[in-house]
This record gives sequence, structure tokens and C-alpha cells, in this order.
Amino acid sequence: MKFKNAIIYSTHIETSLGGITLAATDKGLAGAWFDQQRHWPDMTGWQADASHPVLLEAASQLVDYFAGRRKHFDLTLDLSHGTAFQQSVWQALLAIPAGRTTSYGALSAGVGNPAAVRAVGAAVGRNPISVIVPCHRVLGSDGSLTGYAGGLDRKTALLELEGAL
Repeated sequence: MKFKNAIIYSTHIETSLGGITLAATDKGLAGAWFDQQRHWPDMTGWQADASHPVLLEAASQLVDYFAGRRKHFDLTLDLSHGTAFQQSVWQALLAIPAGRTTSYGALSAGVGNPAAVRAVGAAVGRNPISVIVPCHRVLGSDGSLTGYAGGLDRKTALLELEGAL
């Protein structure tokens, strides 16, 4: 993912599922990637800032989530760095409640393009804000745990944490 025309602030936190790099712009949280996740962003020019208020709040909420004290996130998000189609898919992911799952087909229908299952899958895979934008809640049509950019072991652990498995 390329962030264009934005100053990116970043920090790294440790969680029970491994390290996560957080990124923020002046508009809000723009990224949360597990270490070794596919589709890692180009971090050239990013400014390390562990005291950035958006990053501090995101880190705090993630700590609470992984400790089982939080089911919902209350953060301002900056999803503007994807295509219009990707942004529509990422917004649809935000509507999947904790403890629930959906399929790629249902998500495709929900964004108004039921034939675009593969394109929706690609957009889900490019979700820049893991966990908070809950792409881990999307399953195959048969309920199988299909791909997850952070790894299927993490997807399983996230769904178990939320009581969806």
C-alpha cells in the first residue's frame, strides 16, 4: 500500500498474536499490520512517534481487545488510501459485529456487486487496518477459514477470542 500526499506516523506494539505496526495520518488511524503480514506497506519516510494521540489510543484499545475487555473499537479511521471499491469493502467489514462472521459472497452482495466475489476477496486481503477493520470475520461460502493476510493461525485465534468459533 502506498500512502500518497500524507505524513504517516507509526509505532510498533506487541500483542499476544505478535507484533503490530500502527500507522496514522492527521485524519486518523490508517494502518495496523501484523509482523510478516502479506501486503506490507512501503514505510519509506514514515515518522516514528509512539506518543502520537491516535496511535496511543489505538494501542490502548488493541491491548483491551486482546485481553478480552473490548469487543468494539472507537477510533477515527483514515481508509482513504485505497480505491473507491476497496474503501466500500472496508466500510462493509466494519458492519460485521464481533462474534459474528459472514461470507465473501454475502459481503459482495452487501456492497451491491454479488458477482464480484474475487474482487471483494482481493479488497479484503488488502485491508490496511487488521483486527479493527475485521477482515478476519469473513469466511468461505462453506464456512471454512480461507485466507488471511496475517495468517490462518491468527484468524483462528481472533475468531476464538470473539467467540465466533
